Amino acid sequence: MTAELNEEILHQAGIGAFFRPSQLAPLGIPYHRLRQLEADEAVERVGWGLYRLAGAEPTERYSIASVCARVPNAIVCLLSALQVHGIGTQLPHQVWIAIPHKAKPPVLTNVGVRLLRFSGAAWTYGIQETKFEGVPARITSPARTVVDCFRFERLVGREAAQEALREALRDRKVTTAALARTLEVLPSRRLRAILEAGVL
Repeated sequence: MTAELNEEILHQAGIGAFFRPSQLAPLGIPYHRLRQLEADEAVERVGWGLYRLAGAEPTERYSIASVCARVPNAIVCLLSALQVHGIGTQLPHQVWIAIPHKAKPPVLTNVGVRLLRFSGAAWTYGIQETKFEGVPARITSPARTVVDCFRFERLVGREAAQEALREALRDRKVTTAALARTLEVLPSRRLRAILEAGVL
């Protein structure tokens, strides 16, 4: 008899809200059964070779997990990273991600994405490994995120950048030393001037 699929079975197998057919084979659920579950609307296909349980309640991080599952090399950054780290009050309507400078842009439907391109040190420095809904992902560290808000101030707005700096320091999510180290690799003259003047 073929195993049924539910959140408990996925959780016990270490599988998050999103899964691929290859992850179900060890659970005794072959591809043809997955297609039947899709036809019965027990699971839904959210992307090429990517599924989720239809009845699973979307969480606060659902959109980010969905994007990271479809764009596995993406880095969650700027306003989305601020939200994840609990810095400031920004509630982005899009998922902010970065991809390699020369990578082909992803085609995503049903989710808004703000796409940036990183290369060199911007692609590697201050990046943390994490998971959203069980989906492996990468995200800029709190210090890197604050620095990026000043580097990309024209995209996020001056007020959002200043709020990120103020709140991150106040809530001890970053230190001035961590910001200074990040500025050595990824410079921002404006942020450096603010830190040197001590005017926050």
